[in-house]
Amino acid sequence: MIPACISLPNRGVLALSGEDVHGFLQGLLSNDMERVRSGEAVYAALLTPQGKFLHDVFVLEDSGTIYLDCEADRLDDLTKRLKRYRLRARISIDDASASWTVEAAPDGAAHFGLADAGPGDTEPFDQGIAYIDPRHSALGARLLRAADTPTALPEGDFTAYEALRYRLGVPDGSRDMPAGQAFLLESGFERLNGVDWEKGCYVGQEVTARTHYRGTVRRQLMPVALEGSADPGARILAEGRPVGEMRSSRNGLGLALLRLDRIEDGAELEAGSARLRVLEIEG
Repeated sequence: MIPACISLPNRGVLALSGEDVHGFLQGLLSNDMERVRSGEAVYAALLTPQGKFLHDVFVLEDSGTIYLDCEADRLDDLTKRLKRYRLRARISIDDASASWTVEAAPDGAAHFGLADAGPGDTEPFDQGIAYIDPRHSALGARLLRAADTPTALPEGDFTAYEALRYRLGVPDGSRDMPAGQAFLLESGFERLNGVDWEKGCYVGQEVTARTHYRGTVRRQLMPVALEGSADPGARILAEGRPVGEMRSSRNGLGLALLRLDRIEDGAELEAGSARLRVLEIEG
């Protein structure tokens, strides 16, 4: 079966190169760059020193260049922050969005030679690099494709892809993790293979590690079914008590940040005029 391919125009690409690039990113991001050096793609975040989310990135390497798949609308902010930390590191940081497109092929693992691969496993193909989405293998293949080589695959259904993402409890950048506010463990980053606990220091590591080892996560990003619509940030109530906030949603499914100690099985939730039902995270 020929898989469908879904364009992700909300993602941009930064290219980093130079002899210090691995060490530079190792001291900044939440995941281990040694895995990238060995050919694996990883999911990671850049945090504030206080451990709050700033940017999520997919990190992969090809021919000595490291590519960061990042939010297109916030690429300039990420670039400025990376250059602020660069100091004397011998690296270059360039916007490569005109050269590469980011795509998803949820049913495309076998087509790209990744049928038995695990999260983050990569495979080059004639137009770029394919890899299993490191957040969850159920999301299938993710592609970094040369922009001047359009795909011959049929166009996929973005709405269906979003529904899959919601059911798996997978956030999508600052749509679901407000910059400067969200914490990684509340956003499911450990479950989504986005944090390495053995790598040592990175920006925001102390707060993240302390929360992990103390087991003090009281809120969690959860999938919800909606009757009606609720804007991101809308307050969620259970029997008149605040229990959380909405994040993004589409076609009756979405994500919400919820207080775990205030959510009971079968509780009716509301956000404005919308009715909500908490779903179990699939997979």
